[in-house]
Amino acid sequence: MTAPARLSPGDPAPGFSLPTDGGNQLALADLRGRKVVLYAYPAAMTPGCTKQACDFRDSLASLQAAGYEVVGISPDKPEKLAKFRERDAITFPLVADTDKAVLTAYGAYGEKQMYGRTVTGVIRSTFVIDEEGRIERALYNVKATGHVAKLRRDLGLD
Repeated sequence: MTAPARLSPGDPAPGFSLPTDGGNQLALADLRGRKVVLYAYPAAMTPGCTKQACDFRDSLASLQAAGYEVVGISPDKPEKLAKFRERDAITFPLVADTDKAVLTAYGAYGEKQMYGRTVTGVIRSTFVIDEEGRIERALYNVKATGHVAKLRRDLGLD
């Protein structure tokens, strides 16, 4: 497997309809007309992913006040996402991409460096999607800790 194709500002955001942590389906088309922060993370209930999800949770009010909806995406099953939501009081939708097709379409699944080795997996990434469904920002290989604060600064919220 080679490095995935990456999205750039202005690209159309790949559409999706995926199961959520709450047992429903969420489609990107359902969010048309709103700005979306879609963030990809490797695995629910791991230390880094928990820190990142809690940072988004704690910043949700200010992100929503600025017109952004937050959605987390991982290859976890909906049942695991429901446990994650409940355990950590996650207050935004988590979607399950168990076959990794959407993560791949966003360039957030493929080869990455981990502890000096090349492995295949989820590339921690964040995508800001505008009201028309186009990529405004595509941030790859972001850090679990401190990323939400940096994103807030980059979006002019702090």
